[in-house]
Amino acid sequence: MTRAFVFPGQGAQAVGMGRALAEAYPAAKAVFDEVDEALGEKLSDLIWEGTLEALTLTANAQPALMATSIAVMRALEAEGVGVESGAFVAGHSLGEYSALCAAGALSVADTARLLRIRGRAMQEAVPVGVGAMAALLGLDFETAAEVAAEAAQGQVCQAANDNDPAQVVVSGHREAVERAVEIAKARGAKRALLLPVSAPFHCALMQPAAAVMSEALAAVEIAAPVVPVVVNVRAEAVSNPALIRDLLVAQITGSVRWRESVLWMAGAGVTEIWEIGAGKALSGMVKRIAKDVATRAVATPEDVAAAVAG
Repeated sequence: MTRAFVFPGQGAQAVGMGRALAEAYPAAKAVFDEVDEALGEKLSDLIWEGTLEALTLTANAQPALMATSIAVMRALEAEGVGVESGAFVAGHSLGEYSALCAAGALSVADTARLLRIRGRAMQEAVPVGVGAMAALLGLDFETAAEVAAEAAQGQVCQAANDNDPAQVVVSGHREAVERAVEIAKARGAKRALLLPVSAPFHCALMQPAAAVMSEALAAVEIAAPVVPVVVNVRAEAVSNPALIRDLLVAQITGSVRWRESVLWMAGAGVTEIWEIGAGKALSGMVKRIAKDVATRAVATPEDVAAAVAG
């Protein structure tokens, strides 16, 4: 079996995530401690005992999800299953930072600080209420992109997330996204609905956040990952640190090409994909994209034990 490790994005957060791992594995606890120290606050308290509302704030959710994913990875490593047992790593949006951290390209502290900056910058790029995102279900990517272009009418409306063969997320100005929902229904979408997000991610409206991240990433050391990272904006593996830096900036306004990324990994010989961290959303997408690829979600000590046992 050829394995890849993938890391979830925003929306997977849950209060209490990673707590059992931190109690079972000192190496997992150390990740949360390191993130707390890097941010100068007890994010771990919020993750384990806070409200879902506070945890879901973009500036909190992004480092929290990364911390949980890396804690899972450390627990696996403690049981003898390291990231180098995989052929590739990949992550969905913010999960790309978790993937780079897992592969040793970024330190935990730098990743936490970058994600806190990224979360705030993405939140502040567009005034609340001006932007929106919507999921179009039952349309392929080409049709969804046509819907977005038709709905734009001089505003921003882009296909932001190509998640799986029947789920594309569009992002942009609220009025344009609302038009896209109606056009998609007329084009035969099974469902088209606005998403409960705080900003229009992965579209041109995020340009102010891209500028912030360009500056933040320029100040951070990026090493060559120990296994190649399949990046969102290219849907192919990359290992060059300078290129990784540029593509992380491009990712802020660019599309998350998740469907193509999974197909690329399957084409490169990957036969099993382990989802590392909170939730099982990526596993569901993988099953819809590449039916022959086995999936496993690893989030708890029990999951770790089962994964190690094979």
